[in-house]
Amino acid sequence: MEDKHESDVVPSVSLEKARTYIPGLDDILEGGLPRRRTTVVNGGAGSGKTLLGLEFLYRGALIGEAGIFVGFEESVEQLRQNAATLGWDLLAQERSNRLFLLDGRIKPDTLTSGEFSLKGLLAIVSGKSREMGAKRIAIDALEVLLRLFDTPRQVRSELHALSDWLQQADLTAILTVRPPSHGPSPFEDFFDSMGDCVVRLDARVSEQVTTRRLRVIKYRGSSAGRNEYPYVIGERGFRTMPISTVGLRHKPLGEKISTGVARLDEILDGGFRRGACILLAGLPGTGKTILASTFVAGSCARGETVLYLGFEESEAALVGNVMSAGVDLSPHLASGRLRFLTNFPEAMGTEEHFMRALDRIEADSPRHVVVDAISACPRMGGKRSAFEYLMRLLNACKERGITVLFLNQLSGANDYLEISGNDISSMVDTAVFLNYQQCPGETNRVLQVLKARGSRHSNQKWEYVIRDSGIQILDAYVGGGDALTGTLRQRQEERDRIEAQRLACEIEAKELELKRLRLAHAQAVKGMAPRGDEP
Repeated sequence: MEDKHESDVVPSVSLEKARTYIPGLDDILEGGLPRRRTTVVNGGAGSGKTLLGLEFLYRGALIGEAGIFVGFEESVEQLRQNAATLGWDLLAQERSNRLFLLDGRIKPDTLTSGEFSLKGLLAIVSGKSREMGAKRIAIDALEVLLRLFDTPRQVRSELHALSDWLQQADLTAILTVRPPSHGPSPFEDFFDSMGDCVVRLDARVSEQVTTRRLRVIKYRGSSAGRNEYPYVIGERGFRTMPISTVGLRHKPLGEKISTGVARLDEILDGGFRRGACILLAGLPGTGKTILASTFVAGSCARGETVLYLGFEESEAALVGNVMSAGVDLSPHLASGRLRFLTNFPEAMGTEEHFMRALDRIEADSPRHVVVDAISACPRMGGKRSAFEYLMRLLNACKERGITVLFLNQLSGANDYLEISGNDISSMVDTAVFLNYQQCPGETNRVLQVLKARGSRHSNQKWEYVIRDSGIQILDAYVGGGDALTGTLRQRQEERDRIEAQRLACEIEAKELELKRLRLAHAQAVKGMAPRGDEP
């Protein structure tokens, strides 16, 4: 093989990137936006374009990279007020000369005189950029600017001027554009060609629930996530957490911890594994919430914090209902060990539900999280949305070593076939199935452990009852090829008791008969023996 000359070796060049510091977005962009290049953000009204551009500048200013915001739609005062609702103090960054807000709205008299062009505006921005040592710029609502020109020729001329200026300005730029409401824009292709990175934001309604999605359409010189990713605009700004960028960094299962029911601990060979995903699945009324609340009460009594995510009952209703089974959660609420986060599933989309849960997990650092019930999650926006919510939540908990209890209300059609109901069975470590067993004249409850990863467990069906003192698991009785419960079990036990007494009597009679025969035999042997004085 011939040696290559040094001049033949092509150096590996990686694209320099500017981090956005927006949770989740840098993961999708594999590091951030292309530095000293242009990113086009395309999206409809309410999709968060302005917020994304402003947050890019604000978070950059916080780490010392000065930025300029040029807006053609909102006033500077409106921007400051909107940012204040998110806890952002734009004025403080302006005073420290790390942020400059330029009101680019054009006065009507300027339009009437026909004197408007971008040259004057860009000259102002250039001077301010040099003064600040700016590294970032966001130009918001560019489509509003284009409406100020009379002919497509003027539009293209000004767009070329803007593109040339951006290439020479040495700034990391975001341009936000709203697509026209009627038909495609003749300049849409031009915008896409201007951007080294093109990001599309989309707000849509799915099953009466509004959701937002982000997609990276183009990224010159770099790879990036190509799927649609949900995002939210919440109390802290723009946030996203894509499931496809989540790595399998789960902690191993920990030691055994009590379920709160001593007999169930025995069935599970010591209890639940810490850090596991536990599924309590069953028909309505089988006691899923009571069993979960029993575990919660025991965990709080050990000094461990629990976060309870409720989608079907309010905090007060749940606490009151489980009290009837002897489970008192009120002391743990008072101590702060038990925290509730309750909402109707339809109240918001899956991304908002997840971000709110994640915020509470980060704030409270719980050892255990209960979701009651995952069967309600499809009401957030469909089965796919429910799957994404549960996978994200489960992954976040497992990475932190948090034990998760999923409660699932079954319909009764496919009890054993899909007890998780949301295609997450493979992620479940322990599955406890609660069911009814119909008997003549009565209905009883039975429990069975279907799965316990990394642990031994009983494979029997166990009858249990819900009493004022809580859940009590009864001794298993197997007869006739099935587990007997309720009256059938009691009758069979009575028959067995009578049969045992009959057998005991028979054995006693046999033993007495045997004793009589032995005595008779001994006497006969003694009568046949010769006497000592006989010849």
